[in-house]
Amino acid sequence: MTLDSIQSPADLKKLSREELPALAAELRQFVLDSVSKTGGHLSSNLGTVELSIALHYVFDTPNDRIVWDVGHQSYPHKILTGRRERMNTLRQINGLSGFPRRAESEYDAFGTGHSSTSISAAMGMARAFQTKGEKQVAVAVIGDSAMTGGMAFEAMNNAGVYDDLPLVVILNDNDMSISPAVGALNRHLARLLSGNIYSATKKGIDSVLSIAPPLREFAKRLEDHAKGMVSPSTIFQEFGFNYFGPIDGHDLAALIPMLQNVRRLALEGRGPQFLHVVTRKGQGYELAEADPVLYHGPSKFNPEEGVKKPETPPKKTFTQVFGEWLCDMAHADPLLVGITPAMSEGSGLVEFEKNFPKRYYDVGIAEQHAVTFAAGMACEGMKPVVAIYSTFLQRAYDQLIHDVAIQDLPVVFALDRAGLVGADGATHAGVYDIPFLRCIPNMLVMTPADEAECRDLLTTAFHQSHPSAVRYPRGAGVGTIPSKELRTLPFGKGELRRKSKAAIGSRVAILAFGTLLYPALEVAERLDASVANMRFVKPLDVDLIKSLASDHDYFVTVEDGAIQGGAGSACLEALSAMGLNKPLLQLGIPDEFIEHGDYKLLMAKCGLDAEGINKSITQRFPAILSINSAFVGK
Repeated sequence: MTLDSIQSPADLKKLSREELPALAAELRQFVLDSVSKTGGHLSSNLGTVELSIALHYVFDTPNDRIVWDVGHQSYPHKILTGRRERMNTLRQINGLSGFPRRAESEYDAFGTGHSSTSISAAMGMARAFQTKGEKQVAVAVIGDSAMTGGMAFEAMNNAGVYDDLPLVVILNDNDMSISPAVGALNRHLARLLSGNIYSATKKGIDSVLSIAPPLREFAKRLEDHAKGMVSPSTIFQEFGFNYFGPIDGHDLAALIPMLQNVRRLALEGRGPQFLHVVTRKGQGYELAEADPVLYHGPSKFNPEEGVKKPETPPKKTFTQVFGEWLCDMAHADPLLVGITPAMSEGSGLVEFEKNFPKRYYDVGIAEQHAVTFAAGMACEGMKPVVAIYSTFLQRAYDQLIHDVAIQDLPVVFALDRAGLVGADGATHAGVYDIPFLRCIPNMLVMTPADEAECRDLLTTAFHQSHPSAVRYPRGAGVGTIPSKELRTLPFGKGELRRKSKAAIGSRVAILAFGTLLYPALEVAERLDASVANMRFVKPLDVDLIKSLASDHDYFVTVEDGAIQGGAGSACLEALSAMGLNKPLLQLGIPDEFIEHGDYKLLMAKCGLDAEGINKSITQRFPAILSINSAFVGK
């Protein structure tokens, strides 16, 4: 097989153009076979096979830099750059990341995981090349959905200022079928526009018309109009880019000469170049082509049979609980609106969109806009619920403070994927929301322990007159069945779930936030500890803490978020404010980025499974072992 001989782009360049289509077929099959065994992103990677080959065939990588926006479409790139034999470790502990990672390879020019960052990063690289006097090109590969992010347009607006910038932006448009316009005629026109004749002619005409500015402006408008007839838009030209395309992103005969031309123009100082290519998600695998959403990020499956739905319905996930609650609450309150930044499926809004299309808003990958948009609706009496991943809310922190919290607007933030997320790794982990939310005045923060409590706390949050956040993890919890009613829980109050029977002088109180309540209860049975299900980080149930302090000697807080500034810190602050000097052990995510891997293994690594919690408590407070020996080890 040709693919077996490719260990680097240097090996790829030894092939003739005629050999590349066969390589693409092998690479596509390898991606399918590999992802079916490990799980991971599939549809998007099947769509970038030819583009990845063409990029490394034309550009001088790693000297030329390629930045993959979002990065979940970079598997073919990884395979072509010496990581083929490690693809069986994809998204596993100590294995390959599912996203580009600088520490993993010199060919991963920039670490990505969130969208719309590629043009900014590539532009920074291009300006660095110029500052150092180096002849290199920076390439940003950005998907059509990522172009909805304002940061992409901010970068293009800035890039257009530099008319000699060695920057190439490739728009990977994979949300539309390849229409007849993306054929031989359009390929010819696009190639002509990027070729030597067009560039030389345009340069000559510009030189002649420079002495007559009115004529030059007229000629430019005429050119824009003519190109607009065969191009989807001239907006990119208005930003100062030379726009080419669209072309078929699966046609290597079109891609390679086009990339050669735009690279040459960039190196010659002709300014930033913009190439529009059209690809198809799931290309070459019929099942993924037919349902690219289902095959976006599947778990392990048999490629011959495709992804199978489980025969026995699994426990409801927190996301499903949220989706059902949103529909029920919308029936109860006509002022409710649901808002998502391009995460309808992931955040559980599919049914809501079907049932309440006029109250559903997908604003694209634009988290900042989503939050301020919600604030505007709240100003007019609507009741917005923003469904957003914890890690993506980080991108709208300024708006959260200035546009929502300062004005004390009743916006509910449903924070999915709180805590560690397993295989997606550090870029997607929602471990910072508690620290960055609880320090904001007017903000309410709630941490449900299970599915039933999640529904109740969402209802509780919805009825508050302040901004509030309900954070819950990916996947299912212990399987509690939510009430069909829309119940509220006592505001700002936790509950004592287990009371210690130990003698005074040895009692441990575990204050649990979120789903770690259940391993805490398991540990409490071994150590005869008291356990409080705190439910609220803000406002914190100070009365419950004070009550426990009256007859408990040691405190332990457990949370699936960052320790620094987290819920444990809030408890420590509360004890201090009450003048209570109690030893307190804070357990949570340590001060480091937790990489990808199996969720349970990662939690064990962080000491947040039952064994880890038990070990930490007994090491910190060894006295309880001798005094409570009757209970230890049960």
